[in-house]
Amino acid sequence: MIEITRCGWCNNDELYQAYHDSEWGVPCRDDKKLFEFLILEGAQAGLSWITILKRREQYRQAFCGFQVDRVAEFTTQDVARLMGNKGIIRNRLKIESAISNARCYQKVQSEYGSFSKYIWAFVGDTPIINHWISQKEIPVTTEISDRISREMKNRGFRFFGSTICYAFMQAMGLVNDHQKDCFKYFGT
Repeated sequence: MIEITRCGWCNNDELYQAYHDSEWGVPCRDDKKLFEFLILEGAQAGLSWITILKRREQYRQAFCGFQVDRVAEFTTQDVARLMGNKGIIRNRLKIESAISNARCYQKVQSEYGSFSKYIWAFVGDTPIINHWISQKEIPVTTEISDRISREMKNRGFRFFGSTICYAFMQAMGLVNDHQKDCFKYFGT
C-alpha cells in the first residue's frame, strides 16, 4: 500500500483525513457551504475541530441544512430547542450568535450579491498560497484575518474573531496552508 503524506494535524484519524483530503483548503465560493462553515467555525471557539467535525451531521439537521434564510428566522423557541439538542454544542451564546450571524450574512448577501463576493474580495479573489514546511510555522491569525474579523464584527457578526476567521479562511480555501510535503499542496 502506498503511504500518502498529509498535513500533520490530521494524524491517523479517518474522519480528519477524509475532511483534509476532500474539503480543507479547497477554494469554496458556494454561499451555502460558506454559511455552514461560518456556523461550524463559530461553534468550534474554544474547542478542537474534531469535536465539531464529529457533530457536523447533527448541526446540519439542527440548522435546517444550513439554509441561511431559515436560520435567520429562528426564534427564542428555536434557541430553547437547540439548547436541548445533545448532538450539538449547547452553548447559548454560540447558538444565538449563529442566528444573529445568519441575519448579518443575509445583509452582506443583499449588499454584495453574495457572501462569496464579499469574503473573496479580501484576498483579491485568489487563494493565498503559503509554503509551510512544518505545522509549527502556520500562524493562527494574520493581518488579513484581523482585518476581516474587525470588518465582520463592525457588521454585527459574533464568534468570528481573528483566530476563528483564519481557520475559516483555511477551511474554505481562501488560504492554502497545506504543508509542502502534503499531497494536497499546490504551491509554486
